Amino acid sequence: MSAARGWDGRRVLVLGGSSEIALAIVRELQSRIPREVALVGRDPGALGAAADGLTAAGCPRVITVELDALDLAHHERALATAVRELGGADVVILAVGVLGERGGLPSNIESATDVLAVNLVGAGSLMMHAARHLRDGAGGTIVVLSSAAAERPRRANVVYGASKAGLDSLAQGLGDALYDENVHVLVVRPGFVRTKMTRGLEAAPLASTPETVAGVAVDGLGRGARTVWAPTSLRWAMLVMRALPRPIFRRIEL
Repeated sequence: MSAARGWDGRRVLVLGGSSEIALAIVRELQSRIPREVALVGRDPGALGAAADGLTAAGCPRVITVELDALDLAHHERALATAVRELGGADVVILAVGVLGERGGLPSNIESATDVLAVNLVGAGSLMMHAARHLRDGAGGTIVVLSSAAAERPRRANVVYGASKAGLDSLAQGLGDALYDENVHVLVVRPGFVRTKMTRGLEAAPLASTPETVAGVAVDGLGRGARTVWAPTSLRWAMLVMRALPRPIFRRIEL
C-alpha cells in the first residue's frame, strides 16, 4: 500500500470539524507524527474550540472553514478553499451527521427528512467532492464515519439507520471505483458511542468512547482495511444480527 493510503499523511481535512469522534482520530494521528489540519463545519464557535484543542494536542497548524452540510451549492468552493489553504490533503475524515428522533415512524416527518438530507445527501456530496480532490491530486484516504446501524437498520433508529446505510453504500462503492486511482476509502462502523450527541440516551451493549473508535480507525488505516467496527467485537455481534430471521429481528428495541 502506498503512503497516501495509510495513516502517515500529514495534511488532514475534517468534514464535520467539531465531531468528537473525528477530533479523537486527529489526536490519535497527531500522537504519531505532526499533522496540519483543516476543520470544516457550520458552527464557528465549535470550530474555534476544536482548533484550540488540536493546537494544545500538538498540531502545528489548524485552520477553520465555515460550511453547512445542507448548503450543497457551496460544497466545492469550501473544500477547494480548505485544500488550498492546507496545501493539499492526504487524509479526509467525513464526520457529518445528526441523530434525529429515535424510533420508527417519526412524529415530525419534516425533521426526519432533514436527518436524511444531512446524513446522506449532504455527507454524500462532501464525500464525492473530497474524493475528486484526492483523485485529481496525489491520492489519499477518506475515513467515513458510518454506523453499525447501517448494517441492518432497526426499529429503534429507522431514519438514522437508513441514512447511514445509504452513506455506507456510497462509500463502499466509491472505494471500489477509485481503488486503482490511489484513493482509499475506510468505512468506520461504530456502535453506540458516548458523545454529546448521545447524552441522555441509554447506552446500547458494546458502547464505546470516541478514543476507542479513533484507535480502531487508525489501526484500520495502518492495515489498509476497507471496513472496521468499533469496538472490534461489534463485527461478530453484527454478523449474528444480520442472520436473525425478521420475525425475531423486528422484536429488538435497542
